[in-house]
Amino acid sequence: MKIDNKKLDLLMAEKCLTSEKLSKITGVSQVTIARMKNGSQKPRPITIGKIAKALGIKPEELIED
Repeated sequence: MKIDNKKLDLLMAEKCLTSEKLSKITGVSQVTIARMKNGSQKPRPITIGKIAKALGIKPEELIED
């Protein structure tokens, strides 16, 4: 599984969230968010769920096709 970075960036911008704010809301570390965005770490399903919940979307909307 891989997160679609463009979608994530757009959704974060729409909600006016920085990586720091997203980290605080989700409980996912900023380092983990950065690693997922640059592709060096594959996110766990629970992590995708936490991020999706914070952004008000379904988890599958974050997953790259």
